[in-house]
Parts: sequence; structure tokens; C-alpha cells
Amino acid sequence: MALTSKVVEDLDTLKAVSHPLRMALLGNLRAHGPATASELGRALGESSGSTSYHLRQLERYGFIGDADEQPSGRERRWKSLYDLTNFPTALAELDGGREYLDTVRRRQEERLKAGLTAWTETRPGIGHSDYAVRLDPDDLQAMEAEIEEVISRYSDRKGSERVTVHVLMLPWTKPT
Repeated sequence: MALTSKVVEDLDTLKAVSHPLRMALLGNLRAHGPATASELGRALGESSGSTSYHLRQLERYGFIGDADEQPSGRERRWKSLYDLTNFPTALAELDGGREYLDTVRRRQEERLKAGLTAWTETRPGIGHSDYAVRLDPDDLQAMEAEIEEVISRYSDRKGSERVTVHVLMLPWTKPT
């Protein structure tokens, strides 16, 4: 099953999704599946009123929608409509785009740091590699697409351990 992707193409959508609580809500829905505003509020330490407002904003910009099953007429269950979000580099050229992309990047870095800390505390020395390669921009795009294809092949497995795969393609810097 191929991963589904929401491509952010305009500044308003970028602003909407870059809000820290909205990113947390979307991440939670992707990681744990459908939930109500109250359930998400408890999980994230927020009021259900706050989570409800931000969930409606995520719906407005096409990130989430109604869950397939609505067990109660009292409270709406939400689900993520996509497995991941893509932020094209062209967004940085929009007026204010760089600021909002930086907000998204910082939040992603926080999640990465938390994951690395947990990994180090529980399973040191497992699952980390780095490779130095020389690529042209077209090669870099092709590699990213191939990595996404590999991850898609594994995305619907029901293994015993849930993991997050981080793909970072960073410019090489000379060690100090």
C-alpha cells in the first residue's frame, strides 16, 4: 500500500499546519489513529475546546476529516487523511514562507531529539547509519523518491514494534 501525501502548496495552508498544537494533533492522529477532541486533549494536555478548534482548522485545510466509524453521535471522531505532509522548497520563496517552514522544521527536530533520547535510553547502538555521497539535485530527488517507495512497501505491516523512520539529507560539513 503506497503512502498518501498532502502537498502544501500555498502560504495559508503552510501557516495553518505550522501551528505547534496542530502539528501535534496531526501527528497523534497519524500515529494512533482516529480520536475525538477530548481524547486528543487528554493525550496532549490541552482542553477539548482548544483541540476542537484546531482540529476544525486542520479539516478546513484538508489534513483531516471524519473517521470512518462514529460510535457516538455525541462526539466527532477525526482521522488523518494522509500518511505524511510534503513541504516543497518553493514555499521558502513565498513572503513569510521561510518563517513558517522553520517552525515546522524546529518541531520536527524536537520530535527527532525526543526519539533519539528514548532510543539511546532503551536500545543503544541499534538502527543508525550515515552515508556520505555526492549527488546532483536530480539524483537527490530520485533517491528521496526511491526511499519513499521502500518505506511505502513496509508501511502497512502489523509488526510488533512501532518505529519512526527519519530521512535527513543534509549538506556535508567538514568535521571540526
